[in-house]
Amino acid sequence: MIKKYLNFIFLPLLLAFLWILLNGLSKGHLALAVVLGVLLSLAAIPFRPVRATMHHPFLALKLCWHVAVDIVKSNYDVGRIVLFTQKAKPTPGFLDIPLHLQDPHGLAALACIITYTPGTVWSGFDEKSQVLTLHILDLKDEQYWLDTIQKRYQAPLIEIFKSITPP
Repeated sequence: MIKKYLNFIFLPLLLAFLWILLNGLSKGHLALAVVLGVLLSLAAIPFRPVRATMHHPFLALKLCWHVAVDIVKSNYDVGRIVLFTQKAKPTPGFLDIPLHLQDPHGLAALACIITYTPGTVWSGFDEKSQVLTLHILDLKDEQYWLDTIQKRYQAPLIEIFKSITPP
């Protein structure tokens, strides 16, 4: 019973916290933050027909760490390619990656991970065949990218959101 209320109160508290963070703490902003947090949370209910249920929060933290490390490495690699194009000789290309991830929240998280990582672009996703098309700035090793997306990102997201249907 308490968990139900905690799930409802999280979004209004988060919105109120962000309001205070952006506008500063005062009595007026605190009252406005609470009112807006509750009203916006209630207004968002019809737009979220599928509720996210996160399992394994420590696995989520581990995934966040992996993503942060990959973003730093990718920034370095893309910077090297951009600054030293004559020496680096990038080989851009598209790669089709089969996915087993079905949960919309997991797919959204995967899209964010790919978008945040310099040098990669989510180019398309075919819902029927569950194939992700990815554009990669320097596609020299296809197996590396398949393993990165499927094992390093997709596998934890499946566990976090419990969103796999057997292939």
